[in-house]
Amino acid sequence: MPTIQCHGAELYYEDHGGGDPIVFLHGATAGLRYFEPQLAGLSNEYRTLAVDFRGHGRSEKTELGHTLSQYARDVHEFLLQLDLDDVVIAGWSMGAIVSWEYIRQFGIDRVRAMVDVDMEPSPMKRDDYDYGSYGRDDLEQAINQVQTDPLGLLDEQATAMLKEKPSRELRNLILDEGSRTPPAIQGTLMFGLLYLHDYRDVLRSIDVPALVCAGADEKWRSVESVEHTAELLPESRFELFEDSGHCITIEEPERFNQILGEFISSL
Repeated sequence: MPTIQCHGAELYYEDHGGGDPIVFLHGATAGLRYFEPQLAGLSNEYRTLAVDFRGHGRSEKTELGHTLSQYARDVHEFLLQLDLDDVVIAGWSMGAIVSWEYIRQFGIDRVRAMVDVDMEPSPMKRDDYDYGSYGRDDLEQAINQVQTDPLGLLDEQATAMLKEKPSRELRNLILDEGSRTPPAIQGTLMFGLLYLHDYRDVLRSIDVPALVCAGADEKWRSVESVEHTAELLPESRFELFEDSGHCITIEEPERFNQILGEFISSL
């Protein structure tokens, strides 16, 4: 079981294939298992890597460090220790925001291109922002449910995250990965992810090619809000996945792999 020490946390990761590196970053209360179709399916052409953030998956459940800024520092240390350069960073959901936070802190020296899988610049509704999936009442309700009925919340998410009713296999994946993140960590991340951060200015400054993907049946945010990410990025390509909700990498894995491969070949 490969692990790496990053700022006091033992992080689990997987590393497959060879060639140009792609690093996949997962969403909140998820894990790298959401990228199994990419880690295996793209490894004949690329070096495919993914890491479980601290507090998630098979990584250490540390008491401290559960902020987007620390997760980005962990990613930076991961790239340094594995000597990864000219990396395509593919972030899904919270993982996309961690990738933007990485750029805010460390710039693009090690980054060849960026991929945003179904994430908007700010999940929180704001006075000067036409999008946003959550208001303050939504945030309060979500944090309360994390603390009072975390398994019930995961069960709701298993349906909300997908276009179709989840198969037994996908439902078990969502429940298993989600239950690996302690509720205290979930609540801390939810507050920081939804309330504190707005990456519109960071996106405008990212001077590398970008691919932005949205699920047409996304139930938490609008396609337009994800497409707005592409509008803010100086050099971007937008792709809509008609048969996906929020979990594009496991709902349409073959098409996603094809689109991602074509994007990297065009660089």
